[in-house]
Amino acid sequence: MKNEITIYHNPRCSKSRNAVCFLDEMELPYAIENVHVVEYLKNTLNKSELSDLLKKIGIKAEELVRKGEPDYKENYKGKTLSESDWINAMVKYPKLIERPIVVFRDKAVVARPKETINKLFI
Repeated sequence: MKNEITIYHNPRCSKSRNAVCFLDEMELPYAIENVHVVEYLKNTLNKSELSDLLKKIGIKAEELVRKGEPDYKENYKGKTLSESDWINAMVKYPKLIERPIVVFRDKAVVARPKETINKLFI
């Protein structure tokens, strides 16, 4: 398995910036070779990538949706969507994706709070 951490990051988000700093400062186990930062608003996720992340986190798509975002309020509030529809919504409006998401091997976490990252190494 690849010894790389990927963080899906929004540099305008303080929680996301804190998670990047936390990774920079922590003693990373497993001889981590690289911390790969993906600015997911610039490099948007496709359906397959988002589905894979959801499996690694172990949650339903709707649980990853930021319900305070204007795109949610204007387009989805009060609606019942299928798993596929929620994934399509986040692909169309990537600001809806909760952040930051940190991935290591076959696990991922929404790093809120940043210390949640430690669960990846258990």
